[in-house]
Amino acid sequence: MLRRILVAVDNSTIGQQVFEEALALARVTGASMMLLYVLDPEEYWSPQIPAMYYTYSMSLDEQTMKLYQKQWQEFEEQGLKRLQQMADEAIGAGVKTEFTQKTGSPSKVICTIADSWGADLIVMGRRGLSGIKEFFLGSVSNYVLHRAPCSVHIVHKHEIESGKQVPMSDER
Repeated sequence: MLRRILVAVDNSTIGQQVFEEALALARVTGASMMLLYVLDPEEYWSPQIPAMYYTYSMSLDEQTMKLYQKQWQEFEEQGLKRLQQMADEAIGAGVKTEFTQKTGSPSKVICTIADSWGADLIVMGRRGLSGIKEFFLGSVSNYVLHRAPCSVHIVHKHEIESGKQVPMSDER
């Protein structure tokens, strides 16, 4: 019996699909949800400092650092806004929902939160990396699948094509 569903969302195109599947599961089972967004400084959509701004000593000038901090704060605020919108939608659908946003390695943070929150199920997406890209870039879903303290439901990206759903790769 499901009581607690951890929903790992991100800024990828599959994030909304993950939320919708988790919400449907929570409604059917009466489970509560924890929405989790992990801010990963290494992800391509997070604020980055261009290499040209590093000096020889690998330090940043004050103006560049202030700009980066402002961009990071906006990035955090966008994540919290998205989580709040999803939580409001879930609560409106009658599902007890809370949310949290953490910074770090998504795979490790997901497993840690699932354990400390007592999740019965993790719902998360998969980008579709395979082969050499998965080897070098890693796979959050693969890590979580093998180290999670509970069951894991992986949502695959789909695109509507010719009236049927077709899995699509979301390689980056």
